[in-house]
Amino acid sequence: MGPVLRAPIEFGVILTLARFLLNEREMPGKMITLQDFQFASFEQKCDVVTCYSNFLSVRQLGDCKVYLYHTDRFFIEVYYASNHKKVLMINAFNDSGSLDPYAEMVSLADLNF
Repeated sequence: MGPVLRAPIEFGVILTLARFLLNEREMPGKMITLQDFQFASFEQKCDVVTCYSNFLSVRQLGDCKVYLYHTDRFFIEVYYASNHKKVLMINAFNDSGSLDPYAEMVSLADLNF
């Protein structure tokens, strides 16, 4: 994994730089498949998260925050350790079972049902 980031803003700056440094031929954006994403470099995964996905939710997992995003084809989880200010892992999936931890956070009362 990359170096430990010293401030939260550095993470955003690095992601922005990654977007500009990547060649569009290597990163087809919304047309990327789950398998392509899983084999992409960390920088390419960051580019997909920042440029081609939509934020859906966040959950707490121990000392980590897990941010959930969605592309047109699959879901992405970004595991972020707040105490270290570091992304620990980026996971992608397209099976509904992996959404169960997020479904537990939804209340029908909040949806006015």
